[in-house]
Amino acid sequence: MMTYQIEPIGIIRSPYSEKFAVPRQPNLVSAGQGELYLLTPYNDPISVKGLEQFSHLWLLFLFHHIAPEKWGLTVRPPRLGGNKTMGVFASRSPFRPNHIGLSAVELKDIVVENKQVILKLGSLDLVDGTPIIDIKPYLPYCDSHSEAHAGYAQSIPEKKLAVAFSQKAQLVLELQKQNYPQLTELITQVISQDPRPAYKQKNPNEQTYGLTLYHFNIRWRIITQYALVEDIYVGSK
Repeated sequence: MMTYQIEPIGIIRSPYSEKFAVPRQPNLVSAGQGELYLLTPYNDPISVKGLEQFSHLWLLFLFHHIAPEKWGLTVRPPRLGGNKTMGVFASRSPFRPNHIGLSAVELKDIVVENKQVILKLGSLDLVDGTPIIDIKPYLPYCDSHSEAHAGYAQSIPEKKLAVAFSQKAQLVLELQKQNYPQLTELITQVISQDPRPAYKQKNPNEQTYGLTLYHFNIRWRIITQYALVEDIYVGSK
């Protein structure tokens, strides 16, 4: 069997410092936007000439937070509650033979700063530092099929949790509003999707969790179907 070596062509910068907080698909968290920094020798405006004509892109990437040996022929999709198995190729699980992912994202702008080509992106589902292995323009006439069937994932997942903020957390958000105007919205959207594993979501007892967005460590507590953000700690960038 032949083997192939793939090198990244760019690196993602996003609010998601860890995979726990990442939405399971793009466009579920509108405030979670990011950037793609091209690497040498692709870091040249010539490589993206004409790309500005397209509103959306396909990004092929590597699930770099998953160990190479972690994959299986079957997985338990979160959309099925984590208690039903599907073939790995009937899912978008990161636990795949080659750990390659595919994401459709909005292209908001292309800028060149200090000889660095940066693609400004809309809502995305990628951890900060994700290696991008290819970029392809999204073509509506052949990439969009309104009559398509999507099995157990036909519809957009419902928001599972109502989210509220303690006075202490609100104070931090107010202090960070100038530099991070969408931080409240981002935290709300991420937690409302309920990033917990399916088996944790079934636990009726009160639970406390933490997640990291940008350099903010966020502590939140579950009370039935209600999430209270108790505190937000500012860490190092």
